[in-house]
Amino acid sequence: MLPRIAITCGEPAGIGPELLGALAAANLSAQLVLIGDRDLLCQRNQAHWPAYSAETAAPVSIWHVPLGAPSVPGQLDPANAQFVLDVLDAAIAGCMRGEFEAMVTAPLQKSVINEGVGGKFFYGHTEYLAEHTNTSRVVMMLTGASLRVALATTHLPLREIPAAITAESLTETLTILQHDLKHHFGIAQPRILVAGLNPHAGESGHLGREEIEVIEPTLDKLRAQGMDLIGPLPADTLFTPRQLARGDAVLAMYHDQGLPVLKFASFGEGINVTLGLPIIRTSVDHGTALDLAGTGKADAGSLIAATELAIELAHKKRAVNHRT
Repeated sequence: MLPRIAITCGEPAGIGPELLGALAAANLSAQLVLIGDRDLLCQRNQAHWPAYSAETAAPVSIWHVPLGAPSVPGQLDPANAQFVLDVLDAAIAGCMRGEFEAMVTAPLQKSVINEGVGGKFFYGHTEYLAEHTNTSRVVMMLTGASLRVALATTHLPLREIPAAITAESLTETLTILQHDLKHHFGIAQPRILVAGLNPHAGESGHLGREEIEVIEPTLDKLRAQGMDLIGPLPADTLFTPRQLARGDAVLAMYHDQGLPVLKFASFGEGINVTLGLPIIRTSVDHGTALDLAGTGKADAGSLIAATELAIELAHKKRAVNHRT
């Protein structure tokens, strides 16, 4: 059987719903289950897909989750904040049950969720997936243009980043990164380039001591356990062809240290992968693009690439399970 992949529609006022239509037309080798409001998806794409059923093998179907309020392209409405989370919950639950072999997420709008849903602050897909799969630590990695960039910290204010980079957190992050590069991406002996936190990687302590006190000792301990790690390297020269040719992936210390380079090189074709989860999850490398919603001009390249990778990882997971 073809792998069954859950595709969330994301923010209904953004480009997600129409990107799902372009994805459905891409004729990928998988059963695609589009999760969102049936009328929204069909009307936005001028198409009709059957209702999802676990017993059928339709190439494209819809798992209906009702909107909280009518949605207008480009106009955010906090009344649909819970809808976005309900869509995400449906995909997570289906993956955890084994009903779906992977999930792919269209972009959501964090601000509207935090305005529309009371209680705990919503940081983003990555953190939400970790919490709802009972995973203590996950790693956010983006791939594109032959680059793989993982993050030691994700959606944090800059002032909180140094305290979040500890020996324990770095050890867990690098362990997950090495494991998934081996088992999901087929790299037998991953070599990981590790960025420093401070300019010039601290310049021997003159520009910060995190490299000396935390990063270097942690890398030394992990090297002694067999990991192939290079760094900490100054981030301003790490992303040069000569340096990148030395490794299979980069670990950046924070979101805007690593991702601007990757998005410059591959925007619209990049893929966000959450490592360390018990399920397979990929996503796009862009946001909701409210200015393009409803215009028909949105590029589905990143969503198609993310789905193709999810299918590939699902097949690899099948092969591993078959061997064991």
